[in-house]
Amino acid sequence: MQQKTGRKPSITISETDYERLTGLAEALEDRNPEASETMMAELDRARVVRDGSLATTIVRMGSTVVYTADEGPEKTVTLVYPGDADIEKGRISITTPVGTALIGLKEGQSIDWTARTGQTHRLTVVRVTQEENAA
Repeated sequence: MQQKTGRKPSITISETDYERLTGLAEALEDRNPEASETMMAELDRARVVRDGSLATTIVRMGSTVVYTADEGPEKTVTLVYPGDADIEKGRISITTPVGTALIGLKEGQSIDWTARTGQTHRLTVVRVTQEENAA
């Protein structure tokens, strides 16, 4: 059963990611209000769990994610903070529309997200891998 367009799936994030991402969203308010607002909306609807209790199949900061967009080919990215982003190495920032859409999703979940062009896309998480030394 597919969700109606615009309805967001449930997401889960760790306490540490929640705190760090809230700080980042607040810091972005003046520079990039749209990214700040989108990130805060995602954080507001997230279920926050203790560090270490997040399932390995859930996207968190540092996760490598295989996903499809609009039923296209699979793409692989690693979700990082803005200073670590490098699109050529597949490292996308949490502040991008795709990065914000990915956080907290689990394998098999889909979400509708809006690109900077205003076009709506559907993203589906295929597989999530965690860094071996992730906190």
